[in-house]
Amino acid sequence: MNAYINVCEVEKYYGSDAGMTKAVDRVSFQVAEGEFVGVMGASGSGKTTLLNMLSTIDSVTAGHIYYQDTDITELKPDKLAKFRKENLGFVFQDYNLLDTLTIKENIALAMTLQNKSRSVIKKDSEEMMKLLGIWEIRDKFPYQVSGGQKQRCACARALVNRPKLLLADEPTGALDSKAAETLLETFEKLNMTKNATIFMVTHDAFSASYCSRILFLKDGQIFHELVRGNRSRRAFLNNILDVLSMTGSVAGGEGDAR
Repeated sequence: MNAYINVCEVEKYYGSDAGMTKAVDRVSFQVAEGEFVGVMGASGSGKTTLLNMLSTIDSVTAGHIYYQDTDITELKPDKLAKFRKENLGFVFQDYNLLDTLTIKENIALAMTLQNKSRSVIKKDSEEMMKLLGIWEIRDKFPYQVSGGQKQRCACARALVNRPKLLLADEPTGALDSKAAETLLETFEKLNMTKNATIFMVTHDAFSASYCSRILFLKDGQIFHELVRGNRSRRAFLNNILDVLSMTGSVAGGEGDAR
């Protein structure tokens, strides 16, 4: 697999002078095309700040972030907005669906904003809804479906334009254990069958066990890394819990890790 993202000595500061806080401290790593990477750490470790910089929502204080040959830290706002629209998909804990639109209309809206033709919108949105198991609820409104179904709709909306990178910020945080497991299995399926590159921030070890690699943050720095390799999810989950126990931030989650 080729390196798609290259994070080089990135730093992020908030505040000024005596009140300055270093949220991310000289972090460097790479993400390969087709990788499913998770980031874990206690509250305040810098994991969400790191995701926000990768997603262009926030800017770096120092360092560089390359997407292949493009240094997003050097892009002007208009070029940055274009890059975000053409390359990135987002899944957040709060779904961010429009309640006045049906499930299929929420998904189609993402394609409409990309000026896709009606035939392409119909074909691609139907394919994505069937893939994610929400075809049967396509004509319902978000308030008429479960949290898990809303989150899968949010995933469909994020993926329908085939982004090069899917960024997920605590995507299972508002879901019950069954819905969370279904969503994570969906991520795993997309990663394995569609070669989707996924970067997920989570506090939950069970969710993290679906990833192929985990970066652990503490005080804004990467202090450990785990690669799943050929291990079972149960074995990987136990490895993750062992690392988290060293930081006192164990959050096991629920479900059956096989």
